[in-house]
Amino acid sequence: MKKQSFPAREKLRIRLLAIVPAYTAAGLAVMPLLEYILSRSAGRISEWLYLRLDVLYFFYLVIGLSVIFYHYWRKPWDYLDEVINAAQTVYEQNNAAIELSEPLREVEKQMNQIKMSILLSNQAVKEAEDRKNELVMYLAHDIRTPLTSVIGYLSLLEEEPDSPPEQRAKRVHIALDKAYRLETMIHELFEITRYNSQQITLSRETVDLCCLLVQLMDELTPVLAARGNTAVLRMDEDLTVQGDAEKLARVFGNILKNAAAYSDPQTKITVSARRAEQDVIIRFQNRGEDIPAEKLEALFDKFYRLDQARSTGTGGTGLGLAIAKEIVLLHGGSIQASSENHTVTFAIRLPGGEL
Repeated sequence: MKKQSFPAREKLRIRLLAIVPAYTAAGLAVMPLLEYILSRSAGRISEWLYLRLDVLYFFYLVIGLSVIFYHYWRKPWDYLDEVINAAQTVYEQNNAAIELSEPLREVEKQMNQIKMSILLSNQAVKEAEDRKNELVMYLAHDIRTPLTSVIGYLSLLEEEPDSPPEQRAKRVHIALDKAYRLETMIHELFEITRYNSQQITLSRETVDLCCLLVQLMDELTPVLAARGNTAVLRMDEDLTVQGDAEKLARVFGNILKNAAAYSDPQTKITVSARRAEQDVIIRFQNRGEDIPAEKLEALFDKFYRLDQARSTGTGGTGLGLAIAKEIVLLHGGSIQASSENHTVTFAIRLPGGEL
């Protein structure tokens, strides 16, 4: 690596090399003028000075150059003190910029960059900690809700052993349903953890996209019909993508379930696909309340659900879209959400073509 010269040292050297000749030349320029003035002056002092001009010029040089060299000898130590003091402020949690002397502008720039990096890093750590605490809170809330129901209905069964068979069956059914929900949540939690730690492998093959989507939409007909929604497929029959068919079905299924949960009742969910150069873009569109721009990216965060979902019980565990994103990224694709004019769109880009 090429060794770079220290800018402050170069600037000091240039200034010193410029000042010393200039100071010497100034003395030489003044000497004839002083000699002329003293020669015209009467008096013993003027005569004495006139006879000793060479000595005066010598002392002029010695004293002046000593001061100049002392000044520039002290400069590096002053700069070092500046850098040490500035280094002590690098880790301060504030936006105050570090300011150094003009020859240290490059060092000042680098130290400000380091301070900004530290501030951003600390902010990222804080946000990660806040996010972790939020996830723990959501997880505790989402697990406690079905667990409380299971415990409550099982307690009723224990306390009322002679209750009517119909009532007992109803309580058992509800407790079992909540237990299944709890099992699903824990399973999805472990699954998203495996994706994050890159423990999932893909069984790649050429997937018939049309066949996969048609089959999936048939399987999810009861889910869609719960609120009177229907799904419409618009695409060419020969579109293929490269990937794991089972995991892609999980992606499309999660998005369809999400659309069914948040669509306006009695509306259509449109699924379309088209080729874009070497890739295939699949879109899921549903009619529903617009999502604020600042919340669109958060849709793919773990345990994130829209505010109304947590208050009304709409939606699943909050892991479905996070898992979908991880699967898409594992395929080398991308997923985005957009919302405008009362229409919510999820767009997935996947590698297309034959293997």
